[in-house]
Amino acid sequence: MDRTERFYMILGLLRRQTVVSFATLQTALEVSRSTLKRDLSYLSTRLNNPIAYSRELGGYSLEKADGESGIPHELPGLWFSATEIHALLTVQHLLSGLDTGGLLNTHIAPFIDRLNTLLGHEGNEDATQLRRRVRIIGLAHRSVTPRHFERVATALAQRKRLHIAYCARGTGEASAREVSPLRLVHYRGNWYLDAWCHLRQGLRNFALDAMAEVQLLDRPARDVSDAKLDATFGSGYGIFSSGTLRWARLRFTPERARWVAQEQWHPQQDGKHQADGGYLLRIPYTDHRELIMDILKHGAHCEVLGPTSLRQVVGDEVKKMGEKYF
Repeated sequence: MDRTERFYMILGLLRRQTVVSFATLQTALEVSRSTLKRDLSYLSTRLNNPIAYSRELGGYSLEKADGESGIPHELPGLWFSATEIHALLTVQHLLSGLDTGGLLNTHIAPFIDRLNTLLGHEGNEDATQLRRRVRIIGLAHRSVTPRHFERVATALAQRKRLHIAYCARGTGEASAREVSPLRLVHYRGNWYLDAWCHLRQGLRNFALDAMAEVQLLDRPARDVSDAKLDATFGSGYGIFSSGTLRWARLRFTPERARWVAQEQWHPQQDGKHQADGGYLLRIPYTDHRELIMDILKHGAHCEVLGPTSLRQVVGDEVKKMGEKYF
């Protein structure tokens, strides 16, 4: 085993037993006396672990540290108290709930295993109980091939281009694209890639779940400034961002206003309460497709006041729905 693994094993033995003899440590690690002495010295002096030797007891032990956190635990290069480890494990649990496809969890699993080892049996039981009391419920997520996700992430990190076989769900059109990946986005439970499309010679957004094939190319990616990315993808409502910027004006009933007034639909939204308890909300958008879905989920509790084009689109959709039921 390498030195890092030996560090974890030494700390694990010291946490599980009150006192551990030098011989026991040496047998468990299968190293020479000089190597074990160097490891103990490094853990104690360089990584600040409270390891003490007792001649009277004939072995090594971990001394209690000051403060509520108890014994501090040290990962090489990082310092964690027991409380901080619990927090990290809880954050990991939250990420797992958001990452329903398990795309990220497999990559951080070794780190989580080490955190669990550092806590020991009793501390790990506490962390498990804590995570059971946090529940994440995901809806409408779509599966992404793990290998595709890894290649997209690799291309982003190495600034390389990708060749993708893509099927646009809106039109059903299949195409082959060469793209320069620019930004990976997790939005409403699904993964998207903001990229420069060399076929269309412009910025485009691609859903990872709609990629039938992903190949890493040995060609440098084209760079686009954050300002241009934000101007293209960040001005409108939702994931659809191309087109002319417009402002939707929505009125919510007093009943629904109690919820909507506390929600953020867009960073640049503007809302105000009305005298009757209703709520007026202004939202910028460039493509109405996603916006009308959020409008219609409120049913008769939401009315589109403008612009006329958006009111017409929503009205047509309501009419089609009525024809199916009446």
